[in-house]
Amino acid sequence: MSHHVSWLPGDLPFLDERCPLPLTRPFTSAQALELGVSRTRLATLVRRGLVRPVLRGVYAAAQVVDSIEFRAEALSLVVPPSAIVTDRTAAWLHQIDILPMSAVHEMPPVEVFSRAGSRLRRPDVSSGERQLRDEDITVVNGVLVATKLRTAFDLGRRLNRFHALAAIDALLRAGVEREDLLGGVERFRGERGVVQLRHLAPLADARAESPQESVLRLHWLEASGMPPPEPQVWVYDDGYPRFRVDVGNEELRYGAEYDGRAFHEDQPADGERRDWLDETGGWVIDAFVAADLYPRGDPTTRLQHGAYLARRRSGLWVPQGGYLHQ
Repeated sequence: MSHHVSWLPGDLPFLDERCPLPLTRPFTSAQALELGVSRTRLATLVRRGLVRPVLRGVYAAAQVVDSIEFRAEALSLVVPPSAIVTDRTAAWLHQIDILPMSAVHEMPPVEVFSRAGSRLRRPDVSSGERQLRDEDITVVNGVLVATKLRTAFDLGRRLNRFHALAAIDALLRAGVEREDLLGGVERFRGERGVVQLRHLAPLADARAESPQESVLRLHWLEASGMPPPEPQVWVYDDGYPRFRVDVGNEELRYGAEYDGRAFHEDQPADGERRDWLDETGGWVIDAFVAADLYPRGDPTTRLQHGAYLARRRSGLWVPQGGYLHQ
């Protein structure tokens, strides 16, 4: 019997103490190799879900609980002590996941800034030069990292506008003060992406509960002929809040929702909820999925048609008290 069979039986629910890999902390592919686990075997473990990729070149057993401490330890395996974690990786350390769509297939490089003035020459690290003030830097479990506010400025300038707004919304949810965000924009006058940052900062809203809601809201904002959208609109029943709509306009009674989150609110009863919004609440609700938004999806036409239907519906009267479905 070969060595790997002894600790990797086919019915294994999770890796256990028979496995040579660490079971409570992250590890690199190089460390796995030193422990006798080849890159091919490591890929098999990832494919079976027994090991999960954490960062490019960093892994952990599936049962290791995610936390700020865990993420800092993972970063310490690939980031030199003098380097400052920035951009998406900084957001990740602050427990905000803003990953590119390609992360489904391959984790992006760790993004850092080297204060030594030279780029870090490592395949798993994306290093560059940046003007950082002392107040832009904090320490999270021993790792130097850009603050949440500085990360909002950087991602607001450097990502495409849809992901940028999603990042800023998330950082506001994580504690960035709106006044600090708006007040700091002009600090970056003349720098790359500042025009986009000027546009997006006033639109940012901490009430958005997912990146997809932020993307959907920006599509709505950019669609002509649409009333202003509001995140997480409460719909009332006899004076009491009953349901929330992801993105909507209360006066028009039109809403747009994203389906596909792992834990969509009221998911088991979502059909019943939308039936109530339609038949009793008088709302027109459009549901969108990932293909409508990514990678080049454009929900504009459906949003505009939904607003059109909501306007038409507002003046209709049906003897039975219901609403016509147009």
